[in-house]
Amino acid sequence: MPEAPIAADRYITEVTRRRLLDGMAWLRATVPNDLREFLTPAYTFWSGALPETDFLARLYDLDELPSHDSRYTTAGQDIVQHRVMNEDWDDDWIFSDPRFGLANSDKALLRFLGEMLHPAVRTDLAEVERLREFFNGVLVHDGYELVQVDDISGAPLFAHRRIGGGVRGAMKNLIFAAVGPKPEIVLVDALNNDLRITRNADNCLVYDRPLAAHGLTWTELTGWWADREGMTGADDWAVSSSLYRRLDRSLGDNDAERRVLRAYADRYLRLGPDIPALIPQVYLHYDPHVRSHYQPGSAPLPRQRMDFLMLLPHRARVVIECDGRQHYADDNGRASPQRYAEMVAEDRELQLTGYEVYRFGGAELVDGPDTARRLDAFFDRLAERYPA
Repeated sequence: MPEAPIAADRYITEVTRRRLLDGMAWLRATVPNDLREFLTPAYTFWSGALPETDFLARLYDLDELPSHDSRYTTAGQDIVQHRVMNEDWDDDWIFSDPRFGLANSDKALLRFLGEMLHPAVRTDLAEVERLREFFNGVLVHDGYELVQVDDISGAPLFAHRRIGGGVRGAMKNLIFAAVGPKPEIVLVDALNNDLRITRNADNCLVYDRPLAAHGLTWTELTGWWADREGMTGADDWAVSSSLYRRLDRSLGDNDAERRVLRAYADRYLRLGPDIPALIPQVYLHYDPHVRSHYQPGSAPLPRQRMDFLMLLPHRARVVIECDGRQHYADDNGRASPQRYAEMVAEDRELQLTGYEVYRFGGAELVDGPDTARRLDAFFDRLAERYPA
């Protein structure tokens, strides 16, 4: 019988789930018998060096999940009774228990596999790498992989991502919301790519905190802004309003971009501040010269700033561009195939490094209810594509 169709948000098939389960059983079997008493808890079992309840408590509230045993009320009590007291559940019971979602949720399964590699669960880096290679060798068929996103005391932390998505490397310099003359930048340590703004520093913002695996949220951006502006402890609304006004200034007289920012601000109000931040006017390339320094058509970096950037979970970076006439017409307003070709060529280069680029035509961003609905629908679908 063929497998049931996979839901839009499910890519991991039953075949892959069975391969993962069978493979973990095989990995247990490869530990020599005379060492299993000592190595199995840390090397081969899904909860690693932790008791099963301690491991699961890192991912679930065991006191909130219901019991399947009429004598008890919580999943935690079930586990103690059937895995500690009676030992009448098999070792891999967790993978078929519907309370934990490992059989029907990609997100739950991938979080579970990533947690198996956590340094609090397994301390042997060789064993962690062996398991990661096994997981990735199976998950690759359904388009997922586990990648390092951080570390604790030199031990790697892993999270999942769709293969082909995300930008390799760590964010070093987030320079955005520029107003007035271009900032002048020098390399103070070329080996480490450490920058210093030597002139016009007040004309731009520089986010100087580490980027978490979940990306950059409005909560984190406003927290940084509060510290920067001496507003720590101030009312959240006052801090958010202050930052919003500063971001809005960077848009100048571009009403199309302002409508995008306004639509997303409404989204913050509706959904709360823990959604990803929408960051305007972000430097992508940096050329120390102004455009007038070059002959027409000879500037080496055609796009220096992105209209908007979103830093999403697992290194995903989404660029949003608002295309006015200057993107496809010459200075006299005539259609310019050359200007359009330069724009799409730059898009290709950016996408090949892992960015996603979404463009809105100027006619899509005129003032009116259709524009608001269009932007809301776009951001809804983007949130579905990149859940927190």
